[in-house]
Amino acid sequence: MADNPDTPDTAKAFVPLENNPEVMSHLIHQLGVSPALGFSDIYSIDDPDLIAFVPRPSHAILLVFPISPAYEASRVAEDKDKALYDGSGPNEPVTWFKQTIRNACGLIGLLHAVSNGPVKQHILPGSDLEKLLRDAEPLTPDARADLLYASKALESAHADAAKKGDSAVPDADEKIDLHFVCFAKGSDGHLWELDGRRKGPLDRGVLGEDEDVLSEKGLQMGVRQLLKREAEAGGDLRFSLVSLGPVFD
Repeated sequence: MADNPDTPDTAKAFVPLENNPEVMSHLIHQLGVSPALGFSDIYSIDDPDLIAFVPRPSHAILLVFPISPAYEASRVAEDKDKALYDGSGPNEPVTWFKQTIRNACGLIGLLHAVSNGPVKQHILPGSDLEKLLRDAEPLTPDARADLLYASKALESAHADAAKKGDSAVPDADEKIDLHFVCFAKGSDGHLWELDGRRKGPLDRGVLGEDEDVLSEKGLQMGVRQLLKREAEAGGDLRFSLVSLGPVFD
């Protein structure tokens, strides 16, 4: 994915994931999320009739988009005066992972989606994901990144899922200009923008008890705001989105 000083060319690289509901659902189920949850396509962020097709509540949204000079300038400007996040422990309002594996922003986004809010209640006891999150909870961001980097279970599940997309599978070392960002509702009721390339989690505002990330307020504070900044700066507006929510028979 896009260049990151924490993921130099010498760092381990994963095959990029396709933002495909079947791929993402397969991966979270393989890691240990209950089949009661899965990913669905979001075909519009403005048309209420199309949004109504998405299973609710929407616990998290994964947005993938091309990294443009406009986005990079916006990211650098917003992060410039922020301190590096150093949160850890059970009282964190949101769980955040720093990315140190190349081409793994899809995996990092997916981990953000399943590590926060009510989704945690759907993680199967004894699963690889349950163990990973239990081990990660008390660690600092750097130590969490090292945990992910060394996880054979995570690497194996990711490699399997990366083969299941509709498009040709790129090489792990191929430079890709696409990037994943996750929007999730934290345990504090806030909407968080979660991106392993940033200095930490970004608080985008408070959601009501009955508002999810796909609610009008959630979209306005999250996905729409990011895309609006990109449009105003003349950036690239190609994007796709999937939602993590209930699976209905």
